[in-house]
Amino acid sequence: MAYHLSYHPDVKKEDLPNIPRNVQDRIRKAIEERLLTDPDKYGEPLKRGLYGYRKLRVGDYRIIYKVEKKNILIFKIGHRKEVYRGGQLRIER
Repeated sequence: MAYHLSYHPDVKKEDLPNIPRNVQDRIRKAIEERLLTDPDKYGEPLKRGLYGYRKLRVGDYRIIYKVEKKNILIFKIGHRKEVYRGGQLRIER
C-alpha cells in the first residue's frame, strides 16, 4: 500500500533546524523504511490531548503523525522530553 506523505509547515521551519544532522538522517530513514511502508504497524497510538495521532520512536526523538486513508501528515518531530507538549500546542493553534 503506497502512502502520500506531507508535513505540517512548522516541521521544516521549526523542528528540523533544531535537530542534529546525523539524527535528521536517521529520522529520514525511519520515515522511508517504516512509516511509508506500514504506519499502523510501526507507530504507537497517543492518548489524551494527542488522541488520534501516533508516534514513531527514533532513538530519543519522536515523530508525531496522523494517518487518514492513504495520507500521512507529519505533525511534529522533536526530542522525547518536549515533543508531546509542543505537539499539543501545535494542535491547539
